[in-house]
Amino acid sequence: MATMGRRERKKAQTRQALTDAAIRLFSEHGYDKVTVAQIADEADVSIATLFAHVPDGKEALIFDDGIERRAGLVTAIRDRPSGQPILAALRQFMAGRGPFTTDMPPELQRLRDLIVSTPALRNYSRKLWIASEATLAEAIAAENDRDPSDMTIRALARYVLEIPDLAGAEPDPLAAMNAIFDLLESGWPGPPKGDR
Repeated sequence: MATMGRRERKKAQTRQALTDAAIRLFSEHGYDKVTVAQIADEADVSIATLFAHVPDGKEALIFDDGIERRAGLVTAIRDRPSGQPILAALRQFMAGRGPFTTDMPPELQRLRDLIVSTPALRNYSRKLWIASEATLAEAIAAENDRDPSDMTIRALARYVLEIPDLAGAEPDPLAAMNAIFDLLESGWPGPPKGDR
């Protein structure tokens, strides 16, 4: 395993200081009342340095770049047990993430609650999930010998990636996530026979 050089370590430390400062300030004062300048000051860096590390602005300060998320989605599909359906593997992957996991350390629970309760952070989180659409479609298509541009493959990928935003703010996020996966796995049943 390669070790980081001094420059990379310094960049990682600065990025972590910015993240820690943002979380602390957002938690204490509320996301909307905190400015980028306050975050930079709290982390003891210039505003230019903050934007060099996080060009997307203050929303991006508490999120990763999405690479781990995309890799996790692909791994969930490719490394699933033999015979396990793709949607079951994706359900299992999602159940261990963000609003759906039930065994988080307290500091991650606070971060999750902050994200779920802050519209700008929820929107940014959704943006990161949706950015995985092409990658997820390719992984689903490869497992089904289909073209990733097939509309049904693309739609399935999009539906799965909308689940964190749709279910994450529900009173029971895990139950909501499972209800959506149940729907995706079985298809829309239509109205009861007497209502047609």
